Amino acid sequence: MSVMLDGKEGMEYMVMGNEAIVRGALEAGLKVASGYPGTPSSEIIERLSDVAKDAGIYVEWSVNEKVAAEVAAAASFAQLRSLASMKQVGVNVASDFLLHLAITGTRGGMVLVTCEDPAAHSSSNEGDSRGYARMMEFPLLEPGDFQEAKDMTKWAFEFSEEIGNLVMVRSVTRLSHASGNVKFGPLPRTEAQAEYRFSGAFLDPVAGPMISTGFGHRIQQEKLKKVREIFEDSPFNTYQGPDEPELLIITCSVGNLYCKEAIKALGIEDRVGLLKMGTTWPLPPNLIKKYLLMTDEILIIEEILPFLEDNVKVLAAEMVQEIGAKKFYGKHAGQIPSFGELSADLVIQSLADLLDLGYETVAQEYTDKASAAAFARAPQRELTFCPGCPHRASFWAIHNALELDGRQGFVCGDIGCYSLAALPTGFSTAKTGHAMGSGAGVASGFAKLRQFGMDQPVLAVCGDSTFFHAAIPALVNAVHHQADFTLIVLDNSGTAMTGFQSHPGLNINAMKDEVPALDIPAICQAMGARVEVRDPFDLEETQKTLNELMEYTEGTKVLVLKQACALSPEKKRVKSYNMQINEENCIGQDCGCNRLCTRIFRCPGLIWDEVKKVARIDEVICAGCGVCADICPAGAIVREEA
Repeated sequence: MSVMLDGKEGMEYMVMGNEAIVRGALEAGLKVASGYPGTPSSEIIERLSDVAKDAGIYVEWSVNEKVAAEVAAAASFAQLRSLASMKQVGVNVASDFLLHLAITGTRGGMVLVTCEDPAAHSSSNEGDSRGYARMMEFPLLEPGDFQEAKDMTKWAFEFSEEIGNLVMVRSVTRLSHASGNVKFGPLPRTEAQAEYRFSGAFLDPVAGPMISTGFGHRIQQEKLKKVREIFEDSPFNTYQGPDEPELLIITCSVGNLYCKEAIKALGIEDRVGLLKMGTTWPLPPNLIKKYLLMTDEILIIEEILPFLEDNVKVLAAEMVQEIGAKKFYGKHAGQIPSFGELSADLVIQSLADLLDLGYETVAQEYTDKASAAAFARAPQRELTFCPGCPHRASFWAIHNALELDGRQGFVCGDIGCYSLAALPTGFSTAKTGHAMGSGAGVASGFAKLRQFGMDQPVLAVCGDSTFFHAAIPALVNAVHHQADFTLIVLDNSGTAMTGFQSHPGLNINAMKDEVPALDIPAICQAMGARVEVRDPFDLEETQKTLNELMEYTEGTKVLVLKQACALSPEKKRVKSYNMQINEENCIGQDCGCNRLCTRIFRCPGLIWDEVKKVARIDEVICAGCGVCADICPAGAIVREEA
């Protein structure tokens, strides 16, 4: 059993921020949860799916974030408490539905949890989704520590029901993935009965149909007014410090932890005040005024965009006759960067500069020495596909097929492990890369430029999870408009990049139930595309098929390259082949492009022996896929059945 269910009321447990959010949802009586995987949010649905059957809740990995929001909304409409979870870029996908949901409102408490990735550690961008709360006019909460992550999530469901609208809870990487002590509360023992009432008047929030219309905007504005009033007395907004500080810090989220550490490190508890905001949209004006009156100098600390800073400044401008002119420090004035993660050192340095403390967090000389040492002594490592990854074989065949074709063909890329195709380790094959599914959409656009003289072959790639997430509409569009390009579906049997979460192409769901799997080739054939299926480890056949498809110009083609990820549970530590090097046959630097296997193919399982001047197999990490035997022109790499 999991501590998420077994954890006792009143006891403290060390849990991740995402687990604190899960416990808060369970304490609130959550019944339905949905999401799409993506770091740093994935653990929320994973932990909930672990306990789903014991807790009597329904949990799913939805096909994309918009559908996840729709699934959770349906539960809310039927008076159940629900949660939708996603990372920051997923909110962009969900935003179309969320904009309408903000108008119709909700019934059972519904919480949108977004986990964001400042510094883009595991993302293609570090987007800040807080702007959606302002644009869509629903309340935004930002927990400032692990206990608040639990308590605030629980309260968010009650609050959602009180105002009849979606509530957004925003976490960030250092809260979602770090751990801290959290005191657990009681778990409810309630039976839920779902019922969707729709026979009332059109705008009846309890018994009418849930249909988004412009008439709802006035109601939405009234809800927002009520939210401001509730936020004025929220216990999630706290102040620590003197009554008349020299400097007032206003912060939110993990900025709260960094500020506390900085104030303690500098010993300035009697000089600065710390206003931690948990309710960051809409801001409660009277509370903000109360603290702005304390001093004339304000430093605002938050990650990524100046969301809190801008909103505080708007209120300050509106109140200027009551509070007087203030001097603000933060992102606009340059004390806090507008990109990347914050740290305690950054906050300490900003406070030391503003208060003229003559304090240096880390001497520049030390930083320079550390950087030089890291560059000189750390082993050179490059971003690359894992040993045995089918994507390396796929892009080897794709690259060689394009070279053989000779018409400057190119690949439109996508988001996933296969984004590495843009780098030398992917043979620099991908030439565009944007959102999930956009490779197919952009490629279909290129393919309609034939009438303007473009005769270059156009290819696109997407993963199997991405195929269901966002590539299907692009493929529908391409087939309908007879776009001449080839979509290559890199089917490695799972959402591999984020931890093998289930998707509609698999016969298992998030709760480990057996479910029908959707057949990708059959779907593509039903659309009217020409479809081929190959094993990417068969390099010769894959390349031959690609060249044939590039010659075929009558509409949209799909090549499904199906081979399970080397790290998937069914393949991990299971070798198809034992690999060896015949040193007598290895011609080393005289081979192809000067060590073809270790310099060009770059599988980490192949090592160049500087002493013997031959390739070697790294037995520790070689996955035994056997593909390298096919790329060796000298026949020096030998495979034997494992």
